[in-house]
Amino acid sequence: MAQIWINNVSVSLGGPLLLDGATLPIEAGQRIGLLGRNGAGKSTLLKMVHGDIPPDSGEIVKGAETRVSLLPQDVPDTLPGTVYDIVASGGQGHLDLLQRYHHLTLRVAQGSDPDLLKKLEQVQHRLETSGAWHFRQRVEQVISWAGLDENAEFRTLSAGLKRRALLARALAHDPDVLLLDEPTNHLDIDAILWLEDFLLRFNKTLVFVTHDRAFLQRIATRIVEIDRGRLLSFDCDYATYLERRQAMLDVEEKAWQDFDKKLAKEEVWIRQGVKARRTRNEGRVRALQQLRTERDRRRERTGNAQIAIVEARRSGRLVADAEKISFAFDGKRILEDFSTAIIRGDKVGILGPNGSGKTTLLKLLLGELKPQKGRVRLGAGLKIAYFDQLRAQLDDERTLRESIADGGDAVSVGEASRHVVGYLQDFLFSPDQIQAPVRLLSGGERNRLLLAKLFSVPSNVLVLDEPTNDLDTETLSLLEERLLTYGGTILLVSHDRAFLNNVVTSTLVFEDDGRLREYVGGYDDWLRQRPERMAQAGPRVAKKAEQPAREQAAGDQPPGARPQLERRPQTKRKLSFKEARELEALPQRIEALEEERTRIIAALSSSEFYAGSDPARVTSTNARLEALELELAEAYSRWEELGELGT
Repeated sequence: MAQIWINNVSVSLGGPLLLDGATLPIEAGQRIGLLGRNGAGKSTLLKMVHGDIPPDSGEIVKGAETRVSLLPQDVPDTLPGTVYDIVASGGQGHLDLLQRYHHLTLRVAQGSDPDLLKKLEQVQHRLETSGAWHFRQRVEQVISWAGLDENAEFRTLSAGLKRRALLARALAHDPDVLLLDEPTNHLDIDAILWLEDFLLRFNKTLVFVTHDRAFLQRIATRIVEIDRGRLLSFDCDYATYLERRQAMLDVEEKAWQDFDKKLAKEEVWIRQGVKARRTRNEGRVRALQQLRTERDRRRERTGNAQIAIVEARRSGRLVADAEKISFAFDGKRILEDFSTAIIRGDKVGILGPNGSGKTTLLKLLLGELKPQKGRVRLGAGLKIAYFDQLRAQLDDERTLRESIADGGDAVSVGEASRHVVGYLQDFLFSPDQIQAPVRLLSGGERNRLLLAKLFSVPSNVLVLDEPTNDLDTETLSLLEERLLTYGGTILLVSHDRAFLNNVVTSTLVFEDDGRLREYVGGYDDWLRQRPERMAQAGPRVAKKAEQPAREQAAGDQPPGARPQLERRPQTKRKLSFKEARELEALPQRIEALEEERTRIIAALSSSEFYAGSDPARVTSTNARLEALELELAEAYSRWEELGELGT
């Protein structure tokens, strides 16, 4: 039985339907990665499951005893109180009882009042029956897990530590279902690895939204995508989902092509001359009307953003040369005797824990800060564009038009002039969003708006401070492509391991001993070049950053993926009659399995499949798809094995 049942839910926030009759069962113990384009409704769905907002129609059914906690996407600027106060507020009822108990205890200690003793006895009984005695112990435990100082004022923490405190608050409630909205935002890589290990040990249900593909690959046991108002479910890891999704899109495209050809043919028929109309079949006319209705209801997939980076004239060959620079702040050493040379075209990643000095390093390399020792020499002709992770360049009360074109109709893109509506459509903003205030945008939409503003200005040096936060995976992939073809220099601060691997050519790392060192390549290259780090982190860091989430008894193979079977060397010999017949039949069997696989993927891609379906049918269909994947793997393996024997 499903732990939570999203049943025929529709919701709109003033625009097109985000969910349109969506149905989805959530089974206990699953770790669900929730995907979708920016603005598709991922955060809205989490808030509905949490109970913060109701659906416009339909229902979300969960057991009366099911506890649900939510880690929101945005980190509040200020919350009053210490870390302990914030975390303990995750179980407000327990906290109130404990405070009342301690208050009564103090009053009773001042004198034996029978009424007070009776009240104290009542509160003590409620504490025992509610489990509140254990609540303080749990709060202290999760604070310890998160590596936080319970007496620290919340408002003084870094964004990453605030994120940990809010996660601890969600966990203090001891939820049966934990909802996480972009949990890796503002976390450094060590904190992300800690979070991954924690979630793999978390034996409850997990639903999370993330842009971090390595995190998604390691944690998710099921992928759910919001696509044009539908909830599409894939019982597999992220890598397998990409394959199945592409197959689904291919099937859908072919189906729509056939549909459009049929509709065009019928439109030609209906427009034929008088004679044809006298004899036309009224049933065929009604069928045409139905085809037109279906075509009008079709929701096309959102296209990809048309990101283009305007490049300025090339800078000089030398961009920045740092020679034995040192810098300290409040007695803490940031850099000591560090030297590097950044050459035009370099794409440099910067890694380090929160508070290690990554932003300070950027300011030193760009000449905004002077080193306390050593010197930094900047090259000639630098045109620098800066992406701020806190999006301070955006004013929440200004409209998108005002943010990009100061309220005008045209935006300067390099030396050209573009209409603001057309330019913002390139970044997937609809015309009706142009006059909307920035505060109404989702996190990913804010990032796209900032990228649109940044890339309209000619540059030859891009400074990107956590540019991947909240971006959907399609936009993220496109941004990677544009950065790879960018002819200028890039300084990139990011916790996104896959993004670093795909973009940078070298990495500056603030390491555990407080030193800043330079390595060739991206994140994985750094790990390979640090054997002592590998020894400390073990396979947890070295292998699992990109490996599937399910920890199967047979190993770490992705569920649904075709396993790589280890084969012993085969001695060539003549096939037996039975083996020859088996080899002859295998291609036909493989073809049949592939056809069944395609049919199931097509069915799972249809919203009608989930509407009115009982959970058992959904589960059995997904189970059949996984079994097919294994049967195909075995068939291909046997075909290859027999082929090698018979050659």
